[in-house]
Amino acid sequence: MDERTDAQLLLASRMDPEAFTALYRRHAEALLRFFARRTLDPEAAAELTAETFAQAFASRATYRDQGVDGVAWLYGVARHQLGRFFRSGRVDAAARHKLGMPERPIPPEDFDRIEELVDFEPIRKALVEAIEELPDRQQDALRLRILDGNSYADVARALSCTEMNARQRVSRGLRTLALALQERGLALTTEAE
Repeated sequence: MDERTDAQLLLASRMDPEAFTALYRRHAEALLRFFARRTLDPEAAAELTAETFAQAFASRATYRDQGVDGVAWLYGVARHQLGRFFRSGRVDAAARHKLGMPERPIPPEDFDRIEELVDFEPIRKALVEAIEELPDRQQDALRLRILDGNSYADVARALSCTEMNARQRVSRGLRTLALALQERGLALTTEAE
């Protein structure tokens, strides 16, 4: 086990890529769990973990040890990747492509391993309960926008309302859902692990 701090590993990895390997080994499982709890999707969690480490490796020269711990910097990269995922609905592979990393399907045993890291059942149960508590109009808007991936214009047409009203329903539904999950002790978007 490498005794250096995360900051020391990041700084050393500029000249010695093996130092980054030590950082990866130290934080890969926790980062995978971070993504799995937030996406509820083992495949997305694995891809986000890979992309986060690829992006961190590609940009490790930008890390400055100015009171920012290496793991905090790494989770900053992770939160950026997670935000992009939620905005676009897909995992960006730009950093992996830039580094020449091949895309590979996730084998079934990796799905099982991820599900062992995170007990998804209480999360799924709480999510279903919280969704069922939403007003029907918000449930419909969330289903159309989030689950079906429709544009806001298409959501508005399906719900016979304005696009602004469709956006409001989705936004309010997500906010209410987040609060309901938080009340159940499942604040999926918190940064603490």
